[in-house]
Amino acid sequence: MSVTRNTHIERADRPPVAGIVGARARRVLAICCGVHALHDGYTDVLYVLLTLWRTEFRLGYAEVGLLRALYTGAMAVFQVPVGLLAERIGTRGARYVLLALGTGVAGLGYIAAGASTGFALLAAALVFSGAGSSTQHPVGADLVAYAHRDSTSRRIALSTYNFSGDLGKMAMPAAVAWTVTLLPWRSAAVLLGAVGVAAACIVLPLLRRVWPDDSVTAAPSSHPHGTDADAHAGGVPGEDVRETRRYRGFPLLFTIGLIDSATRMGFLTFLPFLLIAKGATGPTIGLALSLIFAGGAAGKLLCGLFGARFGILATVLATEGLTAAGILALLPSTLGAGLVLLPVLGVALNGTSSVLYGNVPALIPPARRTRAFGWFYTGTIGAGAVAPALYGVVSDAAGVPATLTIVAGVVLLTLPLAWGLRQVLRASGETASR
Repeated sequence: MSVTRNTHIERADRPPVAGIVGARARRVLAICCGVHALHDGYTDVLYVLLTLWRTEFRLGYAEVGLLRALYTGAMAVFQVPVGLLAERIGTRGARYVLLALGTGVAGLGYIAAGASTGFALLAAALVFSGAGSSTQHPVGADLVAYAHRDSTSRRIALSTYNFSGDLGKMAMPAAVAWTVTLLPWRSAAVLLGAVGVAAACIVLPLLRRVWPDDSVTAAPSSHPHGTDADAHAGGVPGEDVRETRRYRGFPLLFTIGLIDSATRMGFLTFLPFLLIAKGATGPTIGLALSLIFAGGAAGKLLCGLFGARFGILATVLATEGLTAAGILALLPSTLGAGLVLLPVLGVALNGTSSVLYGNVPALIPPARRTRAFGWFYTGTIGAGAVAPALYGVVSDAAGVPATLTIVAGVVLLTLPLAWGLRQVLRASGETASR
């Protein structure tokens, strides 16, 4: 029998608790959802600002891609250290400080971007802001999960939390695209950063007021199997073999995730420049991004349901095939036809990620899943950071339409990988894979 040790800190004068009650839990969720929307908005508002920075600083496409990569890369690199730091901190109150501090740093980065006089200063400002945004996912998701007592309410809360990020993606690019028609982009960037600083000043006292209790206790195990030793002890014949076969499928799933993320970030970075060539103005670009992000939000839900019903192979074939076809159809289309196409393309572009994430537990033993999710998120965010820089070099050499054609071709590499993953899951007895 394995012994589970409580590695968290408990207050001696308070009974252990697994969450907080009712309305207070909902308020914690609402606060963290607001922060999530702000941070995801910060990430995707860059697609609007990059078009303005290219003109202002006379940048090549490679430099445009590098700016996007620096922000996303900083967010990816610091996410794991922040998560480890949050685990070491024994109180909720200290984690509130981390979340508020990160939000303030992200806002200050945008204020610094508004004051930048050249590429180097702008790049430094984006690294600073991206590092601040790295706190949001590990700390915000932890607070939401801990605030809800039972597994059902926790799943619903985390789904709501994830969806709130898409609301920020839809709203903020459109808002900034409209703002820069009234104000210089520098003023808009400073205003954007000031929102983050103000949010940081509000979030900390709000969380302390809603959830003043600093005690931290170990959450109940989220799976029935416990450790590896527990999982294998008394297992049925052949269980070890099936576990090994499933584990071999994780690299395939991981590679599909890398290509999918690189495709999404590469396409979104250069989509505004394609639309500008078709005659789009700033507000039109904001509308276009809102349309594709709205489709992406719907894609997370629809493709998750589709994947549960038809399996990973059918989902990847549908979403990645539609992504490639949609990108190729967008290239020769008029501006109006392109805007109509974008929500459908958004469904396909964002839908694959939901079924990939959902299949991690099918491939990894319970005791190793937290680590596997960490690698999966870091790898996909990292791929999304590197792709714009690489595709920027191609765009300088061959133009944006040629680059997006390559993007459409690369995404099709996921199809044979999905077939191989399906075979691994079937061989291991994972019937849900189809």
